[in-house]
Amino acid sequence: MDLATIDHLLTTTRSVRKRLDLTRPVPSEVIDRCIEIAMQAPTASNAQHWHFVVVTDAEKRAGIAAAYRKAFAVYAAAKEGEIPASGQMARVADSAVYLAEHLHEVPVHIIGCVAGRFENQPVAAQAAAYGSILPAAWSLMLTLRARGIGSAWTTLHLVHEREVGELLGIPASVTQAVMLPVAFYTGHDFKPADRRSPSECTHWNTWGHHSPDEAIAGS
Repeated sequence: MDLATIDHLLTTTRSVRKRLDLTRPVPSEVIDRCIEIAMQAPTASNAQHWHFVVVTDAEKRAGIAAAYRKAFAVYAAAKEGEIPASGQMARVADSAVYLAEHLHEVPVHIIGCVAGRFENQPVAAQAAAYGSILPAAWSLMLTLRARGIGSAWTTLHLVHEREVGELLGIPASVTQAVMLPVAFYTGHDFKPADRRSPSECTHWNTWGHHSPDEAIAGS
């Protein structure tokens, strides 16, 4: 495999908000192909209980956006004063506001769902359910990106999941997991985001052992 290309794809697939092209339609056949590829992702017990609701209807997109904005207003109020005035988080916050204001204009919304309800299920059952749809949704973001199409990982509409479900005819027995606003992106490329050092987040054999040598010394 061409590791340089693959690594570039994996490290530069961003949640695209301000650079979504709100005027250019996304061909349905491209969406179909990307979903077909995304469905090669892992699925618990090979159940394949995933569903993708693709929304292009303007009125329904407006309804989703209205629900999203209600949730975003509460979220933004709770975060007021916590966001720094500059830096990566300031840029993320600014782009999040932009998406909330323009979500209804994004030409395609894709909601990833999984059959069943899991609120009161054991952790293992919840992990299996979400572990079936979320990898597919991430694969969908990657395969869209490879075709010059941006998307953003969003979950705020889930505050009003039932309202959106009724708008789209999604059965109450189906769990919505993520929504991807989808459009061609403007510009040419993206760069990797600032992230914590892997050594801070990786634990070898025992929690708190952040290197193989440390794990051996502590054994």
